[in-house]
Amino acid sequence: MPLKIILMPSIFVLLFLSCQEAEHEQRIMTVNGAIFSSDLGVTLIHEHVLVDWIGADSTGYHRWDRADVAERVLPYLMEAAGRGVDAIGEFTPAYLGRDPFILLELSRRTGMYLITNTGFYGAVDNRFIPAYAYDETSAEIAARWIDEFHNGIDGSGVRPGFMKISVAEHSELSPLHQKIVEAAAMTHIETGMTIFSHTIGDIPALAQIELLEQLGLKPSSWVWTHAQTGTIEANIRLAEKGAWISLDNVMFDPSRDEGQEGSIDWYKDRIIALRDAGHLNKILISHDAGWYDVGEPNGGGYRGYTDIFDFLISRLLESGLTDEEIEQLLVKNPANVFSLRIRSAK
Repeated sequence: MPLKIILMPSIFVLLFLSCQEAEHEQRIMTVNGAIFSSDLGVTLIHEHVLVDWIGADSTGYHRWDRADVAERVLPYLMEAAGRGVDAIGEFTPAYLGRDPFILLELSRRTGMYLITNTGFYGAVDNRFIPAYAYDETSAEIAARWIDEFHNGIDGSGVRPGFMKISVAEHSELSPLHQKIVEAAAMTHIETGMTIFSHTIGDIPALAQIELLEQLGLKPSSWVWTHAQTGTIEANIRLAEKGAWISLDNVMFDPSRDEGQEGSIDWYKDRIIALRDAGHLNKILISHDAGWYDVGEPNGGGYRGYTDIFDFLISRLLESGLTDEEIEQLLVKNPANVFSLRIRSAK
C-alpha cells in the first residue's frame, strides 16, 4: 500500500491560501497571473490551442512558428468570445505541444483568461512521457511540477493553474502511472492545484480515487476527464464521493442519431441523469476542441469551440434545466474546480 504523503505546503502557499481565506475569495491562476474566482466568468474547461503528436523525445518549440499558430487560432477564440466565453482551460500538456508564450499572446489579443497546466500525459503507451520520468521518484517528478507553479514554465513567467495527467485506458494503474498519480497528489498538497486526469473507463477512474484517498486527498481534488467514457453508475458513484465528472468532446455531428452515444442528446441525457441524482454541482462540460496540428499544412483541420452554445444549451433548456442551472455548469463549477485550494482529508 502506498505511503501517506506527509509533504507540507510551502510557506508561500500557506500565506497565499491564508490571504484567500481572509478575503473570503478563492483565486485562480491564469497565464497572466492570479484572479479572483468570481471574475472567471463563462468558462470552457477543456480545450486545445496546439498539439504536437510526434512524441516526447522529438517535440519542442522548434517544431512550430508561434506567429503562424496564433493567427490560425485567433478567429476561433474570437468566435467563442462572441458566444460569451470569458475563459478557457488549455489542456495541452508538456511534451505534447504546450506553449505558454502562444497562450500569453492569445490572451492579450482576445482579452480572454487562459489557464495552462503542469503534469505528464501517460496515455497512448506513454509516448508523451519524458525519458527521465521512468527513473525519477514520484517526489522528484512532483518537485518539477511544483517548481513550474512557483517559478513559471520555461522562463515565460506563466504559471500553471491545474495539473493534467493521464493513465492507460480501461485498466488498473501501472507502476509508472501510479507514480504519476502519487506525484500529482504531492503537487496538490503543495500548491492547491486540481488534478485533471484523462481517464477512459470506470476501472482506472475508480483506481485513482482509491489511491488518492489512501494518500490523504479528498476526491474533490480530482477530475475525471472524459467521464463520458464511463458508465453512469460509476459517474454517480464518484460524484457522490466528491470527484468532478467532466463530460468532454461535446460535438454536434449530424451523422449521429439522436440519443446515439456521443450525440448532443446523449450528452443532454447524461447531464440530466447526473443532475437528477443530485450532482449538478460536480459536472463540467467542454468540447475538447481545436487545434493547430503540428506537421499538418496550416495546422490541419480545426474544430471550433461553439457547439455547446449552438446546440447543447438549447436542448438542456428544452428539457427543463433553468438558466441558473446553466450558470452552474458554465460559471460556478469551473470557478470552483480551478480555484487553488488544498483538498486533503485532514
